[in-house]
Amino acid sequence: MAEPKNKYDRQLRIWGEQGQEALEKASVCLLKCGPTGSETLKNLVLGGIGSITVVDGSKVEVGDLGNNFMVDERSVGESKAKCVCAFLQELNDAVRAKYVEESPEALIETNPLFFAQFTLVIATQLLENSVVKLDRICRKEDIMLIVARSYGLTGLVRISVKEHTVIESKPDHFVGDLRLHNPWPELKQFAEDIDLNTTDPVIHKNIPYVVILVKAASEWKHTHGGLLPTTREEKKQFKDHLKTKMISLDEDNYKEAIDSSFKVSIPAGISSQLRQIIEDNSAKVFAGSSDFWVLVAALKEFIENQGNGDAPLEGSIPDMTSSTEYYVSLQKIYQEKAEADCQVMEHLVRNTLKRIGRDPGSILKATIKSFCRNARKINVCRYRSIEEEFMSPLLPELHKYFLDEEYSAAINFYILLRAVDRFTSNYNRFPGLFEDSELDEEMSRLKTVAVSILSEMGANGSTLSEDLINEMCRFGGAELHAVAAFIGGIASQEAIKLITKQFIPMSGTFIFNGIDHKSQILVL
Repeated sequence: MAEPKNKYDRQLRIWGEQGQEALEKASVCLLKCGPTGSETLKNLVLGGIGSITVVDGSKVEVGDLGNNFMVDERSVGESKAKCVCAFLQELNDAVRAKYVEESPEALIETNPLFFAQFTLVIATQLLENSVVKLDRICRKEDIMLIVARSYGLTGLVRISVKEHTVIESKPDHFVGDLRLHNPWPELKQFAEDIDLNTTDPVIHKNIPYVVILVKAASEWKHTHGGLLPTTREEKKQFKDHLKTKMISLDEDNYKEAIDSSFKVSIPAGISSQLRQIIEDNSAKVFAGSSDFWVLVAALKEFIENQGNGDAPLEGSIPDMTSSTEYYVSLQKIYQEKAEADCQVMEHLVRNTLKRIGRDPGSILKATIKSFCRNARKINVCRYRSIEEEFMSPLLPELHKYFLDEEYSAAINFYILLRAVDRFTSNYNRFPGLFEDSELDEEMSRLKTVAVSILSEMGANGSTLSEDLINEMCRFGGAELHAVAAFIGGIASQEAIKLITKQFIPMSGTFIFNGIDHKSQILVL
């Protein structure tokens, strides 16, 4: 057990043992192992993914040596899937690796059930019609899908899954749950037992800011009709009141209290996002409901009854200037309250499971504890199918992107990448790989295809950049390694989010613009 912990030490610090275990249980299928696919899978293999299956029916050509680091001169003429698979296996012998020498397009057409065995399918460099068919298959079998594409100096990444639920969303910016606006009896008593007017300067400068704010908020409510500061002026007055409590300018604990004074004014109750989740139809659980929605159903009951409008307490407190004695006591008060809330939640979860005819012990206590700790940050992601996006785009967003100079290049690349696929289907080659045609004629053909796509999407009148049409023809279907590595990095990052069910996966289509060095997400 020690060896894997040393091997994956850095990533374990990010997604923990639970996340690593999810990775090691996952099976990933890669369709096409050119540079984009190979780079994507390389990152997952290094991360310790459980098993990989590489599907590619092509042979290694001399041109592959210039952009795919997972083949060499000895590979020329050999199965590309076999060579890439062997290279990836060398990177991490703990990963189970196999390959299928078959065209992904043919597999989609003839053997759709093949994909049902995987946790996640990563489709790279597939044309639009194959992607749409694959998405239908994956949604039917409830398999997660990531579509990745690099083309010259541009590329895209798109996630497609009916529903993805996240308990450990780990947002970058989130205000901790200290309940300063509504302290429970034990916290209130702890604060009351500490004298802020002590004349001992050492004690005075080591009182935790949580205590200072709880007492100051209580005083404010006493003189303001039971209400906390809400307006800008009131918040300023509250800060000024805290400053009067300082007996010297070097009291860091009071500076922390002033900086955190806004936490006193946080409205009681839950966020609109959490309210939307607990009111979701899926929270009306039945025997076939997922563990997540069973937990949500119990959470709703907790908030409405035992929690008096609040979610279970998280139980952690931030670092702060404090004596060790005060800090440890305060930490214990928060932990005990969190543990009590968790016990109530566990009882509600067991009752809910029993009510819907499932084993009351089928959800582990550790899962319930993690859910309670993250209850305010849970997230539900739902994605439109790729076919829906293509056939019925969100027109207001589409028009907005064309009118917004900031997004105009991204939406142009989005349309032109689709046009390239249709062009390839029509002419059996990428635009720019011409023999008798001139570049101007090639551009005209690609533009005609792109305009027809705009018409189908309901974006008549939108104009496309002639310069970008020219660039797409100039790219000629090339997969540049630098771009492929970047797109592969994004795709593997999103794959880890999906598999570990940690962090929030991106919603929409990620577009990389290597000409202007910009990355943007289009929600259509």
